[in-house]
Amino acid sequence: MSEDSQNVSYVYGFTRAGGAGMQNADGAGVLSGGIDEMHLPVFSRSGEVAAIVSQVSRSEFCGLTGETNLQDLTWLAARACRHQAVLEQVMRLGPVLPARFGTLFSSPASLEGFMRKHQAAMVQFLEWVGGQEEWAVKGFFDQACAEAQWLARRRSEEPGPTASSPGVAYLQEQGRRIQAKRALDDHLAKACDDLLNELKPLASEIVPRRIVGRETPDAAREMVLNWALLLPTAAVADFRSRIERANANQNTTGLAIEVTGPWPPYSFCPVLETEPPPAPDSAKAAP
Repeated sequence: MSEDSQNVSYVYGFTRAGGAGMQNADGAGVLSGGIDEMHLPVFSRSGEVAAIVSQVSRSEFCGLTGETNLQDLTWLAARACRHQAVLEQVMRLGPVLPARFGTLFSSPASLEGFMRKHQAAMVQFLEWVGGQEEWAVKGFFDQACAEAQWLARRRSEEPGPTASSPGVAYLQEQGRRIQAKRALDDHLAKACDDLLNELKPLASEIVPRRIVGRETPDAAREMVLNWALLLPTAAVADFRSRIERANANQNTTGLAIEVTGPWPPYSFCPVLETEPPPAPDSAKAAP
């Protein structure tokens, strides 16, 4: 079997053809790294779009070896970071339509056909996200801490008479806890709505992401909001200032807002029809 037949095309994403850093036919030497640190990424052009692609060994991702690798968290984490690092380089050159980790095409011809088929959708997306970045906004709530603070304030504001029996004292305390839960639920809903209204004017689009459960059953904080924002680069400084103000306003209520970014615009990518599932011994193609 020839070396070419043992390789497949690993695609990191797509960008505008002829953009900055792509003066050469394939942009060779512009990008560093790569999914396996042996085959540098290059640009493969088709019309107005270019794929960012490396040739990789078929066995790394397919067959028995591939199945073993894809279940190895150490192997996955290292290559996911390399995938992200390549996209970050491309983001500095221009807009990018990111591909999922592990996107493979069985041949340059199959990749070329995919790009021709989806040319219009890709061009439209790249025009839309030009000059914009994806940012993640997550909110974490410490229920126990917030409840303790609420109860302490209520006791100091309304000390009231000492209960005549342990049973009465218990019922009074349970009543306060029910009040605390209702008050904190209302506060949390309002705080999330207020933050969303604060950020909407800045973002081209905001989409909700999956709320992830606690890392461990006894973890102090739980995620209560998870949004992806597509932000014009010029709005990022204002966005970060608004997050800082929101955190300052919530610093005694157990709610903490965290942001990460900029990311490739994964959350806003169009759905592109893929090839039929390949045979077990061939590479898969999935954008």
